[in-house]
Amino acid sequence: MLEQVQILHAEIARFQAEDQATLEAFRQKFISKKGAIAKLFAGLKAVEPAEKKALGSVLNELKNAAQEKFKVLIEQANTVTQTSGQPAEDLTLPPPAHALGTLHPLTSISNDIIGIFERMGFNVSYGPEVEDDWHNFTALNFPDNHPARDMQDTFFLGTDKVLRTHTSSAQVRVMESLALPIRTIVPGRVFRNEAISARAHCIFHQIEGLYINRHVSFVELKESLFFFVKALFGSRTKIRFRPSYFPFTEPSAELDIDCRICGGKGCKICKYTGWVEIMGAGMVDPQVLTNCKIDPQVYTGFAFGMGIERIAMLQYQIDDLRLFTENDINFLRQF
Repeated sequence: MLEQVQILHAEIARFQAEDQATLEAFRQKFISKKGAIAKLFAGLKAVEPAEKKALGSVLNELKNAAQEKFKVLIEQANTVTQTSGQPAEDLTLPPPAHALGTLHPLTSISNDIIGIFERMGFNVSYGPEVEDDWHNFTALNFPDNHPARDMQDTFFLGTDKVLRTHTSSAQVRVMESLALPIRTIVPGRVFRNEAISARAHCIFHQIEGLYINRHVSFVELKESLFFFVKALFGSRTKIRFRPSYFPFTEPSAELDIDCRICGGKGCKICKYTGWVEIMGAGMVDPQVLTNCKIDPQVYTGFAFGMGIERIAMLQYQIDDLRLFTENDINFLRQF
């Protein structure tokens, strides 16, 4: 070890720093926490106790010599910079302040959606992203052989756990725990085993709504969604309902609006139809109410759900869903 100390003494003595880069190289090599001197100190553990004190003193001298040399090199580097007419860098100054960021477009559009439904009397609920089979499938009237249970659509975590495929699972938790009537929306991240493309992703965000009370009708569902679409997209937005099927609602419908990206003329986002589906909706199936210990003879309700990415694409006229997750700073700065 004494030979290594002598070698390092010689290297430190003849080291010259021509610029900030070589100055940093000296620091890294000799006096950083992972430098050569620190490694010698770490090697003291293997030295005999009788020799440790003397060797420790030698290493301290080496460390002090390296630190003194580093101070001299800093002064030399600053002198060279000043003489060359270039402004000297003061390494003791704090770094420049970072510019403040803004809300991510998905966060912004989610806040807008929540605000509209809060004006209609809905509160906000949340649920876990890792769900059990009961809350994600069974309570929502998914039979055992339903395609959504297939590995092509769902990420399974063991025999009874999945990454939730929709925020409807949190609606089941709400129906099981809260007193009636219920009027809530559930925002959150969901997961589906799908190929990533301009229109789809394996990780995306949803907002789903639920209203349960006595004598709730399909008319109330349509009026609520009409109000939401006009409030978010504007009063001139065209809307249409189409019959559909979901295991947890009956009757069921899908809501389309005219494509805001192509103006209804046809593009890859609307599949050249001029219409884009933005949400599914329907009356809560009586069996779902029964599963959640709610009497379907007394109470009825409606539910709806939408993908936040799809809404944001239409609102901001973005034609590729992947942009929301790629963290391209030039894209995010637009918002």
